Amino acid sequence: MTQGQGFGGGFGLGKMKELADAFKKAQQVQEGARRLQQELEELEIEGTSAGGQVKVFLSGNQEPRRVEVTSEAINEGAEMLSDLVLAAMKDAYEKSTTTMRERMEELTGGLNLPGM
Repeated sequence: MTQGQGFGGGFGLGKMKELADAFKKAQQVQEGARRLQQELEELEIEGTSAGGQVKVFLSGNQEPRRVEVTSEAINEGAEMLSDLVLAAMKDAYEKSTTTMRERMEELTGGLNLPGM
């Protein structure tokens, strides 16, 4: 055995503290992710078409909740109504993905996680 190497090839107390800190951070992220998941499930995000004739509601996890259509939108005809619904869906989707990204950045901010 080489002088100063000791058991474990130099895996001393400093490395154990780093490992313990890494586990602690992982537990914090896991708990935060669980809370975030719950928040997103309860959150309701509204997407609207131009003029607000159609509204689409999604959870923060992009689960469809409901659609509201005005009588004016119905009177526009099937093709226009389809376009209005699609516009409202796209708006809700954009808002929900932005919300998820922002919340994930809040969760992982300051943890110096690679790739985040």
